[in-house]
Amino acid sequence: MSATIHRIGRDAEPSLEPIIALVAADMNLVNAVILDRMQSQIPLIPELAGHLIAGGGKRMRPMLTIASAKLLDYSGTRHHKLAATVEFIHTATLLHDDVVDGSDLRRGKRTANLIWGNPASVLVGDFLFSRSFELMVEDGSLKVLKILSNASAVIAEGEVNQLTAARRIDLGEERYLEIINAKTAALFAAACRIAAVVAERPEGEEAALDAYGRNLGIAFQLVDDAIDYVSDAGTMGKDAGDDFREGKMTLPVILAYARGNDEDRAFWKEAVLGRRVSDEDFAHAVELVRSSRAVDDTLARARHYGQRAIDSLGMFPASAAKDAMIEAVEFAVARAY
Repeated sequence: MSATIHRIGRDAEPSLEPIIALVAADMNLVNAVILDRMQSQIPLIPELAGHLIAGGGKRMRPMLTIASAKLLDYSGTRHHKLAATVEFIHTATLLHDDVVDGSDLRRGKRTANLIWGNPASVLVGDFLFSRSFELMVEDGSLKVLKILSNASAVIAEGEVNQLTAARRIDLGEERYLEIINAKTAALFAAACRIAAVVAERPEGEEAALDAYGRNLGIAFQLVDDAIDYVSDAGTMGKDAGDDFREGKMTLPVILAYARGNDEDRAFWKEAVLGRRVSDEDFAHAVELVRSSRAVDDTLARARHYGQRAIDSLGMFPASAAKDAMIEAVEFAVARAY
């Protein structure tokens, strides 16, 4: 691997276009599976599922399954249904998350729970989870089933962990990383790893792709948490300050609180308890995370995990797929700039 080209922070502006082009033909087949399997005789199910699935998301996780298969020169077709499985798991968790968080925006559009209500969103999320397990069973590999079912359980644990950590000013960086490793990175890791299983590659390559996905997932979430304090709804696809108003102890807040004076820390305690939620309060929070360099250091950690993801691909020979997967990491980290 070229140390001069494949580094986080290179001069050229990174893009998702190489990975999108790499997987385009396969993703058409994945999307066909998604469209077919979200159908139901109950009209509300495809209507609500379609609202989110067609909502402009980049399909990052299933793209990683396809790209990983390309990296391994896999020539079969099993990865199409499995990539759809990954997207169903992800979509189900989004539907449930928006209910738990009370979110109004998702990818710049009104959330399903705002349009159809919480009960419908939860139940359609359950339907999509069930569909994902049908697809896993159809694949017929116990190993694939183990990887994806374990990821589903870990994601749910991460969400519960985050729920119990909400509005806890004493949340430390270690528990925060534990939460994002579960709720975000686990599915990235599984999405990549299953490609090595269907391609019947050795354990070492499985582990390398798992590490690539996991570190990319952590970097991705760190950037998401940082841009809640430096971006706007148009850029983010959600309301700026959502995390702040929900009392989430993300890394920018953990660092800003630790570095603040007594007055700053008193503000954060009130904010995390839900007593400081006005636009003026959010503007003050933004100033505090900036002046304490909490956002800068969150993004520095994202670059660190991004570089670990890139380094995980070191064992694979040079290819268009490898280059595209490296640039996808660089893009994920560069979103905040």
